[in-house]
Amino acid sequence: MITKSDQNLITALYCRLSQEDMREGESLSIENQKLMLKDFADKNGFRNCKYYIDDGFSGVNKNRPEYVHMLKDVENGLVGTVIVKDQSRLGRDHLETDKLMEIVFPAYDVRFIAVTDGVDSANGFNEMTGIKNYFNDFYARDTSKKIRAVFKAKGERGERVGTSIPYGYMKNFDNPKQLIPDPVAAPVVRTIYELCADVKETRAICRYLEEHEIESPGVYEFHPKGTKNKHPDLEHPYLWTQSTVRDMLSNRIYCGDTVNFSTYSKSNKLKKRIKNDPENILVFENTHEPIVSRELFERVQKHYEGRKRPDRQGDTDKYAGYIYCADCGAKLYLHRGKSIKPENNYYQCGGYQTKGGRYCTAHGIKANVLDSLVLKQLRDITAYVRNDPQQSYEMAMQDGEKEAQKLRK
Repeated sequence: MITKSDQNLITALYCRLSQEDMREGESLSIENQKLMLKDFADKNGFRNCKYYIDDGFSGVNKNRPEYVHMLKDVENGLVGTVIVKDQSRLGRDHLETDKLMEIVFPAYDVRFIAVTDGVDSANGFNEMTGIKNYFNDFYARDTSKKIRAVFKAKGERGERVGTSIPYGYMKNFDNPKQLIPDPVAAPVVRTIYELCADVKETRAICRYLEEHEIESPGVYEFHPKGTKNKHPDLEHPYLWTQSTVRDMLSNRIYCGDTVNFSTYSKSNKLKKRIKNDPENILVFENTHEPIVSRELFERVQKHYEGRKRPDRQGDTDKYAGYIYCADCGAKLYLHRGKSIKPENNYYQCGGYQTKGGRYCTAHGIKANVLDSLVLKQLRDITAYVRNDPQQSYEMAMQDGEKEAQKLRK
């Protein structure tokens, strides 16, 4: 029964389709869902209908754009009814879907209807409602398991398992599994490597690319395809970040190698990628046409072997990897050179260096000031040890045990 007050509220018609759902056929297409929901709404007197459509999003993804948009409208009291084709359209995470149906929607007086499942919150839920949510979750988990097995087999055969094509390459139309150099972007990659080999730092390389008005990878991909996977900054199309350049300079794909399983996710519900252990990473050499020679690639890697490598004067930064920015948590890096007097050497926030002022500020600390602070701490610690060696020994043992437990965990 629809009351007069409900007439002013939105009837949310939510549609969702994932790549896995496409295999089920036309019945789950977005167009089919829209027609079914609109027909149901018209026949049952629901007015003020509004579509919320997530095309190409998995049901376990809680960050679907229109899904998030709909929930915000619910929380703002704008929605009176949510109608979906079936419960799995709302989501395949049974914990999330159960929470919406049993807690969130009732809290905001939202009526929930799943047409083909025969679910209507106005009539109350039965025990099968929760069981269906569980089976929808199980389906997603089972599908993910099968897809992982397929990707694992492909990766072990030496086929690329990455879904996105790296900047500088394009698909070979005669053989979609094979990558070939992009005639426009490949020379840019080659230039970046050559500049780095000439001892140009990443900031100078970014400045060179901006001055020559070379579009960033995200913007370059956006123009022909309209995709925003790489988060293009359309207001600053020639702005390259140092992290983008640095990632390109360490990617073995540019010397013709395929690297599989460099990252992994713990669960089909967790999208965060975690770096894999070296023994689990598979490398296949000379699988496609390289953009840069192996010799040039190796030269660049030596240039970036690590911040702990000696500089041209043979000095090594003793604090490398140990000091971090208190504001953004990024590492601090030592700045020194022929034009800088030794007493003016300083450490600067790596977050600012990499991402600019939008991420952090250009603050730092002079190297000699840091030295004096560390020396004072060392003197205080050694004085304490001399005064109470037994207590110091016990504290050191406790700290060592804590570190050991952390490593074991």
